[in-house]
Amino acid sequence: MFLVIGGLAGWCAGLISKGSGFGLAGNVIVGIVGAFLGSLCFGALGIVAYGAIGRFVFSIVGALLFVWLLRFVRK
Repeated sequence: MFLVIGGLAGWCAGLISKGSGFGLAGNVIVGIVGAFLGSLCFGALGIVAYGAIGRFVFSIVGALLFVWLLRFVRK
């Protein structure tokens, strides 16, 4: 389930950030790193996600942050 949410979150982050995505494996990796980053950031703020939809939202936000960091470092 974690890989499915990570893959969908990475794909959504690629679409939202107006990128072409990173391919299937890249989207899964971006999504998994984003899920970790999102839960870490929101956890530090004291915000908790309940259920798959909450984790999916956290993963998308974290994946968007990770995509932004990747593009910032690439430049």
